[in-house]
Formats: sequence, structure tokens, C-alpha cells
Amino acid sequence: MAETIPRAVQRLMEALGRLPGIGPKTASRLTYHLLRAPESEAADLGQAVLELHRATGECPLCFNIMQAGSPACGLCSDPARNDRVVCVVEDPLDVLAIERSGAFGGRYHVLQGVISPVEGVGPEDLKIEELVQRVASAGVDEVIVATNPTLEGEATAIYLKRRLQGLPVRVTRLARGLPSGGDLEYADTHTLARALEGRSEL
Repeated sequence: MAETIPRAVQRLMEALGRLPGIGPKTASRLTYHLLRAPESEAADLGQAVLELHRATGECPLCFNIMQAGSPACGLCSDPARNDRVVCVVEDPLDVLAIERSGAFGGRYHVLQGVISPVEGVGPEDLKIEELVQRVASAGVDEVIVATNPTLEGEATAIYLKRRLQGLPVRVTRLARGLPSGGDLEYADTHTLARALEGRSEL
């Protein structure tokens, strides 16, 4: 029986289908859009994907993404931000979400995930020790724990509270303006702003 879909088309649909939030139908639509689009559009997309890893790196201070070759990310390099307040998030998408709210002017610390025994992720796999060292040596007055309100996010928040005990720092948690089980990246800016303003002791 003759092959109905060329291998190149099938391969792109499979690759797109592995991305979060993209199912088989969306992967098919995107693939056929690129097939009909000018070759320059597909080339631009391919180049952007290739540059993604080559042109970015991890900030040595907060572990957010940054331009490769820079000493630190733009947020860590900004002298106008408050050094004494650090907001701890799960991943770089959460930094973007909070920045869009315009309600936070301090620094960030990206954990690069959450504690999840089911997925084999323990505290040692995250940037927790780096946070403890940063708080102990950088004169931080407050740590805002902004992990997602999920089971894993709550477990990580409790663990962070325990690890920071004994240090002269106030540990707060985002207010419950965020829906339980939701992700920061999907929250609207007003909800995030209210959650930051109404944070409470952890």
C-alpha cells in the first residue's frame, strides 16, 4: 500500500505533537500551515529553534534564562530592583507571568522544577541549596515562595520553609488568589497582582 503522508510531513507532525499543549490535530494544522507558507517562513522558524539553545544560557545568580555570554540575566543586572526581596518560582515561565503583573520589583530565584517523588525529582535536583546560600549571604529580608498551588508546589513550599528556618529571613507565600491546581503562567495579571499584594506568612 502506498504511503499516504510523506515522511517529512509525518516527522514534523510527530515532533510538534511532543510539545506541551499541542495535540495531534494542532500538530497537523501547524505542519500543513508551514507546508503552504513561503519557504522563508519555515526557514525562520527552523533557525529560531536552532538558536534557542545556542543563544541562551542559565543565569548564574537566579537560574532564569538569559542571553548566552552575558554575566547575568537582565533582571539580575537591573540596579533598580530590590535586592532584599527574592521571589522563588518553579520555572522561567513563572518569572514572565509575575513580571507581566507589574506588581513585583524584587529579585527572582528559579528552582527549575518542584519536588515530585513520583517523577523522581528530589530536593537535590532543584536549586534549593543555592537559594539557602543566597539568603544566608546576600542580606535578603523576605523570600516569597511562589510555587504553583498544586500538591508538588505545596510540598516544595513546606520544604523551603524548613530549609530556611534559622536564617534571619521572613518567608511568605502567595495569597490564595490563585486557583488551586492551576499554573502561574495561565493566571491573569490582576489575579497575580492581588496574590503578590496579599501574600502571607508560610
